[in-house]
Amino acid sequence: MLDCKTLEELVNIDSPSGYTEEASVYIYDLLKGYGWKPEFTNKGAVRCALGNAPQLVIAAHVDTLGGIVTGIKSDGTLSMSPIGGPSLNAYEGSYLRVCTMDGKHYNGTLLLNNPATHVNKELGNTKREIATMHVRLDEVVTSKTETEALGIRVGDFICFETHYTEYKSGFIKSKFMDNKAGCLVLFELARIAQEKGWNVPVELYFSNYEEVGHGGTGGYAETADEMLVIDMGVVGDGCEGKETHCSICAKTLVAHMIMVSVKSWCNWPRPTKYLTNWMYTHTMALMARRHCVPAKTCV
Repeated sequence: MLDCKTLEELVNIDSPSGYTEEASVYIYDLLKGYGWKPEFTNKGAVRCALGNAPQLVIAAHVDTLGGIVTGIKSDGTLSMSPIGGPSLNAYEGSYLRVCTMDGKHYNGTLLLNNPATHVNKELGNTKREIATMHVRLDEVVTSKTETEALGIRVGDFICFETHYTEYKSGFIKSKFMDNKAGCLVLFELARIAQEKGWNVPVELYFSNYEEVGHGGTGGYAETADEMLVIDMGVVGDGCEGKETHCSICAKTLVAHMIMVSVKSWCNWPRPTKYLTNWMYTHTMALMARRHCVPAKTCV
């Protein structure tokens, strides 16, 4: 069975978009420990060439969903703005950490306003949105002044607990498998390539702003022509994807495309169209079949 120690270690490092430095340093040190020579980009992403003049970039993103403090209420609780697109219905009741600019961490919980079913008869009908929710700190604070005295201020990051758990059946449950599981794939490529002494024209790229839409907009090797993105596969009604299969995206927002011309992408404005490319989809499907990888093509 695959050793997922590096996955667990990475998952347990908080890294919402904009707060990824520690996670990026972990990736840098891990790749360096494997014997490679990784580099940081100006945006704080990590890239690592597995050979000379890389032509293919294989990418995953280390940043996750999260939140940011937008205000301190009169009762000492916090208002927040989401980073990325967390479903507040799913995140209600989640444990979290508030990470201050002074390096302090405070625990708390994301709650609906007036959350007790004993007194709130509209609890089940209330829409879960930022205006109806708050962060309650695990501190004895009852006023804005007392919360401010802790050093908490607007702009502090909110990082959600992952509850990483491995089961004997081989399943792993955790927040932020999107996309730290993808990072594990790249870790394994780097480890195996070093063990086998491969010198291949491939660059591994760990982006750090994917959840807010501009993780893969630059910073690759100038020689790169194509990019293969490893990310989560959608499972749901109307989708072919399965949790036990690799998903090959046949139609996707250009900002999240599976394989593109890097040089063309870097010259495009932020896209709003969908893109399909029969050649790439067909090639990925053939590769999966050839290597006995269970795969589904999704739109």
